[in-house]
Amino acid sequence: MHPLRKNRPLRRIVLASAATVSGLVMLLSLKPHTPPRIAAAPVPVPSGSPAAVGGSSGTRSVTGETAQTRWGPVQVRITVEGGRITDVTAVAYPTDNPRDQEINSYALPALRREALAAQSADIDSVSGATYTSDGYRRSLQSALDRGRG
Repeated sequence: MHPLRKNRPLRRIVLASAATVSGLVMLLSLKPHTPPRIAAAPVPVPSGSPAAVGGSSGTRSVTGETAQTRWGPVQVRITVEGGRITDVTAVAYPTDNPRDQEINSYALPALRREALAAQSADIDSVSGATYTSDGYRRSLQSALDRGRG
């Protein structure tokens, strides 16, 4: 019998086991497709009018449009006082799984600091939270546009 055609059951077992383990690891690393849950109910905004709530001291809150991202919706609300952004709050963001929660626990405060410092939607993305950063920027720009109108 040819030396390469020898029956080697141990080799077959090892290769089959390695292939099975590799396949299971790849399957378990996939993110399941589930509908996004919204962290807080977004404030309804009438179409064509700014979402502003005026205050006696010239303070108003404006809610931006919901930005759909790969991992779920992102929506922010800004508070403007005297023409300056005094607060930015994320009212909707992905919270589907522990990884979303971990990412947003550091990304949202960093994006808030950036927005308050820049006083605009021209802010840097947070490393590891690219989709959330993009949605945050789009919703922030929407809120700023509505606040001007």
